[in-house]
Amino acid sequence: MADQLTVPGMPSALVPSPAGLWRVDETTGTVTVSAQPRTDIFIDPSGVGVDGDENAAPVLNAATLLGDLPPEADFQFSARVSVAFAATFDAGVLLLWRDERCWGKLCFEFSPEGEPMIVSVICRGVADDANAFVVADRSVWLRVSRIGRVYAYHASVDGRTWQLIRVFSFDGETTRDRIGFAGQSPTGDGCNVTFDEISFRPERLADLRDGS
Repeated sequence: MADQLTVPGMPSALVPSPAGLWRVDETTGTVTVSAQPRTDIFIDPSGVGVDGDENAAPVLNAATLLGDLPPEADFQFSARVSVAFAATFDAGVLLLWRDERCWGKLCFEFSPEGEPMIVSVICRGVADDANAFVVADRSVWLRVSRIGRVYAYHASVDGRTWQLIRVFSFDGETTRDRIGFAGQSPTGDGCNVTFDEISFRPERLADLRDGS
């Protein structure tokens, strides 16, 4: 397909949506996206939007770059994520995607207090929202791993020692879950996100909690 992009090291071609927002440097393997204004992937369990709308509809319009095929077995998928934060909830995201009601985000996100944070969101019909820790810099490493029927999210401030963010399962099924990237700016006028040091290892993560 003409609109597919190749990212060195990834297990399959990736499909951009929208196509014109994504750039891949095939020499360095760096991926960049210009997240557009008022874009997000979120289904608030309360039904209230980020602007206070008490009858808010699901928002699923963030820019995504997703593998065209699900990985076949256990894996570790990681990248360094850098965000030019400008507004609350601006974020660069490693994305797990099955469909519009089943997905997971591991985010490097700008908090309401104006601090870069690690945030995770899992959607099973509606989304949850969990904050992890504040990051002093404007870059951080994120990792998504599959271990059998379970997923694990980790983050690292140096790319070497990994902190567990959460472990979860959708429903024990993984064969339709694709992986990739997203950029969002739910309350702002857009932001630029860069993903580099991208790695996909078709290897099982041996220990969730030992920092490896």
